[in-house]
Formats: sequence, structure tokens, C-alpha cells
Amino acid sequence: MHPSLKHFILNQQAIRLYRRALRASRVIPDPVARKETIAWFRVEFNKTRHLTEPALIEDRFRTIRRELNQIFPLLR
Repeated sequence: MHPSLKHFILNQQAIRLYRRALRASRVIPDPVARKETIAWFRVEFNKTRHLTEPALIEDRFRTIRRELNQIFPLLR
């Protein structure tokens, strides 16, 4: 199966969301807690890696965004 334009766009959104999570973690003063938070986000993104259906991927992104906003409410 060849990736569609929708998959390309979703890939770009994934990269943007992951970078947002990394930037958000900079406000965590404790280095250990920061590394744990980054590791947690990495696991969350890896859960999405096997998905191929765009609707499922978008739903997963919404979940990750919601979790990111709950952890770092000032980033909205």
C-alpha cells in the first residue's frame, strides 16, 4: 500500500505534535521528571505507529493533544 496524501499530512502533524510535546517538557525543572515525561510521550507516539486508518490516527492525535493540554495547561 502506497501512502496517500492524507498519510503524508498526518505524518507531518505527528512530527509537529511530538516537537510540541518536547518543547512543553522544557518547563519541567527536575531533569529526571523531564526525561520520564519525554519517555512517556515517546511511548504514546509509538502506540500510534502501527495504525494505518487515518480516522484512527486522527483520534489518537486528539487523545495525545488532550493529554498534553492536561499536563501543560498554559500551552493552549
